[in-house]
Amino acid sequence: MEIVKAEGPITGEQIAEKLNLTRATLRPDLAILTMSGLLDARPRVGYFYSGKSTNQLLGEQIRKLYVKDYKSRPVVVYEETSVYDAICTIFLEDVGSLFVVKKAGYLSGVVSRKDLLKATMGKQDLTSIPVGIVMSRMPNIVTCTLEDTLYHAAKLMMRAQVDSLPVVRPFSEDPAQLEVIGRITKTTITKVFVELGENMTL
Repeated sequence: MEIVKAEGPITGEQIAEKLNLTRATLRPDLAILTMSGLLDARPRVGYFYSGKSTNQLLGEQIRKLYVKDYKSRPVVVYEETSVYDAICTIFLEDVGSLFVVKKAGYLSGVVSRKDLLKATMGKQDLTSIPVGIVMSRMPNIVTCTLEDTLYHAAKLMMRAQVDSLPVVRPFSEDPAQLEVIGRITKTTITKVFVELGENMTL
C-alpha cells in the first residue's frame, strides 16, 4: 500500500521487485487489495491508490446490503389471540415481539414482551384478554420493505427504539393495507456486522 501510495501508478512487477518477491507471490495480495477497493488497477497502467479509507469502504459495503437478502420468517398472531397464547408463542418461537394481523391477513399491530409483561400485572384472566387490546396499533408501527437497505432498517430501529421491524408489502386485495412477509431484528443486524468484521482483510 505504501509503495503504491508513493509511486503509483506502478505495475505488479515493479512492486514485486521492490519487495524482493516474485509477481506470482504478490498476485493474491494485489487481488485482495483491488477487490476490497483500496487499490485500483488499469491494464497497461498499473496499480494506484483509490484514496478511500477502510471506513469509507466499509460504509459502501454496508449500504449494499438489502433487507430482502437477510429477512427471516415473521411470527404472526391474530388480534383475537389471547395474551396467554401470545406469551406461549413468544417464548416457544424465541422472539422479542409478535406481529398482529387481522383475519384478512394484513398488519394491524405489534405486541412486544414488554406489552405482554404489562398485561400480566394484576389478576386478569390472560386467556380471555385478546392481544388486540395490549398491542401497539397501526399506523404507529415502524416497517421496512424488501428494497430497503439494512442500514436504513437499523436507523429505523434505533430511532423507534424497537428490537425488530416487520418487512411488508402492499396487501394484494387492498393496497392501502400492508402484508407481513418477513422480519428484521437487531440480532440480524448484529450477525451481519460480525460477518463483515470477520471478512475484512484490512
